[in-house]
Amino acid sequence: MWVDTHCHLDAAEFGGESLAVARRAELGGVTRIVIPAVNPGNFATVAQMSSQLSTCRYALGIHPIFVPDAVPEDLDLLRQTVRASLSDPRLVAIGEIGLDFFMPALVEPAMREKQEYFYGEQLKLARDVGLPVLLHVRCSQDIVLKFLRRIEVCGGIAHAFNGSFQQARSYLDLGMKLGFGGAMTFTRALQIRRLAAQLPLSAIVLETDAPDMSPSWLHPAPNSPEELPRIGAALAELRGMAVPEVALQTTANAHAVLVRLSTGE
Repeated sequence: MWVDTHCHLDAAEFGGESLAVARRAELGGVTRIVIPAVNPGNFATVAQMSSQLSTCRYALGIHPIFVPDAVPEDLDLLRQTVRASLSDPRLVAIGEIGLDFFMPALVEPAMREKQEYFYGEQLKLARDVGLPVLLHVRCSQDIVLKFLRRIEVCGGIAHAFNGSFQQARSYLDLGMKLGFGGAMTFTRALQIRRLAAQLPLSAIVLETDAPDMSPSWLHPAPNSPEELPRIGAALAELRGMAVPEVALQTTANAHAVLVRLSTGE
């Protein structure tokens, strides 16, 4: 069995077939799919989608690429929605949150400051309600880590990890897991493949980020949670391990860091 710890199943690219896609993924052995929100506009959507399928869980948060258009009232709505949803066992994390210092529109000083404010406030929310976080980390590893050291949360996942071995160790010391997906299936992705092969398997969770981050055999077509078992097999090959062993360990890792994954049957 497999856990897709990061999948935007509500995305328009699925063309209204999201539930069918999730059912096919389940037939292929994907027993859990975590759907992160990205802004207040899809808070209700990810929750409703999770209620329709036994395999799906959701997270609530404001993604950094939506911060430019966000207002303080969005944080108020997030806080209210999270607190009102804590009794829903399908809510497993705060996310997708974090920092993106890659996109030109996001690196101007004022926008960096706004991103950091929204990130910090969402970390405080996660800390206060006792939920882990799903982190977007793009050209921002050290700043993301600086906030995590200051605002202690109960773990989480550094999504699409592409840092150094030292940064990986810093996340692990803070109780985080590291997300790996389609990027490690490209032979040119040398650093990601080294990380996937050499980090402790106990540090790794799997993800698709579907419809994004398509694996090599699918690119440039949209990604799907149906691809997760084959992505897991690619990780097993990189590590010289049996596929069932990788499935078992990465699933256990996901349940360890997202402790509510097992609830809401």
